[in-house]
Amino acid sequence: MRKLLFLMLLLPLLVVSQENESVLLNLSEITVKNGHNAQFIEGVKAWKECYLENNGEDKWNMWKRVQGEGTVYTMTSIMANWAEMDEKGDAAGKECRMIVVNLIMPHVKSIHYNIASSMPAFSRSGPFPEDTELVRVYNVKINNYASFMECIKGTSSALKNTPEGNRAIWYNVAGGAPEVADYFVAIPFKNFAELDVKRDGVWKIYEKANGKKATDALIAKFRATVDKDWSYMYSLNKAMSN
Repeated sequence: MRKLLFLMLLLPLLVVSQENESVLLNLSEITVKNGHNAQFIEGVKAWKECYLENNGEDKWNMWKRVQGEGTVYTMTSIMANWAEMDEKGDAAGKECRMIVVNLIMPHVKSIHYNIASSMPAFSRSGPFPEDTELVRVYNVKINNYASFMECIKGTSSALKNTPEGNRAIWYNVAGGAPEVADYFVAIPFKNFAELDVKRDGVWKIYEKANGKKATDALIAKFRATVDKDWSYMYSLNKAMSN
């Protein structure tokens, strides 16, 4: 409970974005109790209404996981640096804290909070497009840092040299439970229909730039350094966001 209160009251600018300098990304994965989704949504909307009525200035986005078991949302935020963790909650958040307790938490099964830092050297330049409403996230747990860095350096360089450029943002997760990813990459889409657009995959792009032999070698290195990988898509819920 205290983690969600912390997020609701303290976190600034709940968005998925990327600047030229590295930023810290807060992620709170919220699993809603079975049959409680409608009540959870109304609770978040009530908190948002209260917060805005009290002239709250923070911004936030709420993303609903598309696949997988249960009903899962992820709240995201950015911080310029770790010092922002020392800041106290704003007045508007404090005024609305009982809405979290009474209208949100009764419908929450669990909360998992993590922090990740963006990796501008391997990512797109600038933030995601403003019309982004869908994000595909690919997560990895690795066993060899140096080899993994070689792999994403190679693929990101190849992507940046294409007409479309590098569309994705890489993040390094700052610790967490054993099941939490070490790194993940987020790719934006305007909507589900954009998934139908045919694009070359990252290995095809790398092969065009470096040849099949180099590509096969990099794929083998990547597979050897990754112990586990998984991916989900997340759809933006505008009504629950600000």
